[in-house]
Amino acid sequence: MSVEGAGAGAAFIAEATVEGLGGGGDGIATLADGRRAYLPYAAPGDLVLATFAPARGGKLTGTVTEVLRQGEGRAEPVCPHFGTCGGCALQHLEDGLYAAWKRETVIKALARHGLGEVPVAPLVRIPAASRRRARFTARRGGGDDTVAIGFYARGTHRIVDIGVCAVLEPGLVALIAPLRELLVHLLTPGAPGAKAEIAVNGTDSGLDVVIITEADPTLDQREELVRFAAAEDLARLSWRRTAPGATIPETVVERRPVRQLFSGVPVALPPGAFLQASKAGEAALVELVLDGVGEARRIADLFAGAGTFTFALAGRAGVHAVEASRPMAEALRHAANHAALAHPIEVSVRDLMARPLAGDELAAFDAVVFDPPRAGARAQARALGLSGVGRVVAASCNAASLARDARILVDGGYRLDRVVAVDQFPWTPHLEIVASFTREGKARRL
Repeated sequence: MSVEGAGAGAAFIAEATVEGLGGGGDGIATLADGRRAYLPYAAPGDLVLATFAPARGGKLTGTVTEVLRQGEGRAEPVCPHFGTCGGCALQHLEDGLYAAWKRETVIKALARHGLGEVPVAPLVRIPAASRRRARFTARRGGGDDTVAIGFYARGTHRIVDIGVCAVLEPGLVALIAPLRELLVHLLTPGAPGAKAEIAVNGTDSGLDVVIITEADPTLDQREELVRFAAAEDLARLSWRRTAPGATIPETVVERRPVRQLFSGVPVALPPGAFLQASKAGEAALVELVLDGVGEARRIADLFAGAGTFTFALAGRAGVHAVEASRPMAEALRHAANHAALAHPIEVSVRDLMARPLAGDELAAFDAVVFDPPRAGARAQARALGLSGVGRVVAASCNAASLARDARILVDGGYRLDRVVAVDQFPWTPHLEIVASFTREGKARRL
């Protein structure tokens, strides 16, 4: 490989042969001067010509300008926006290589915390075109009648205006063009850069849409929103300002109750409620969680959301569900109170990051399930390590934080029995992971 104009701090062009894949899916190459370089959208075995910017934070990243020779690991992307839209990073990989790399990311994350001997099951694959939630970004262009809507280009705040998406459910894709037309009227005319975010959930009642902008809608705009909801057969359309403290969306129109079935129980969702990315992914996760709790008779479901796991668990045990979001917790409580369940469900509102269940609170349970945000549940894992709970099941969308929390639990006396990754985020570096633990002896002092 050659390096041209590679003076310190200067941009340069170089040939590089891609040797492998990094943790984010970027190709990795070693340049002629010995430096390691990262190349987005490059596949193992590729010989590429790339332009490199000055390294930031010690990491040298290049932009592939030409693939001189394709590696055996390269495949044809399925989406015309791939390579410009930052939503997908790995459509250019051959499918077997892609699946092996995703599973390997979990193995490596565990190994970094001394858990490399733990067996990781084969990847559970969720098909494309199944994602039921999305968060689009839209911005008015220089003309009064142009709005770009889509996802950010990789590493920028430039919006890639999309017309199709290979990841989303067809119903969400079909909404993109009408949303673009609607936003021409909603974003302030004559103000280039006027911006909105649009959160869409595909629920069992239909699409639930929240539009997020800096200002409240005018009366005329509200009327336009009502017409739009009817024309697109939305279940609900809400509006939320980006102003500090404006966290609860205002419902503009609800054409029918927004409900989602969790293990057969209908839950009335608040606007913008969290759902697992796909129905098939949710079903796979529920099955793994049920396997992990075994024959437990009293279970704590922590970071419970609106009941993704709670209602499935209540089919076999009493459940105490804990959730930080009051609207989500109230939705769960209301559904539980009106359902004919085999076992009771108790619900409490609590910020488990700041105040994890601990001590005598955990002593009431023989199994605990926790499914925290990407940052993981360090404090809750430490409290569990000091407890006598017999079984723990951890679900996570972040291999690094899951591995860290698993290390804490193992140091507290648990055995990590099983790790399964569910790929419900096709062609991205992200995964859902479920890890099952059993206590081997008495709790240890951490």
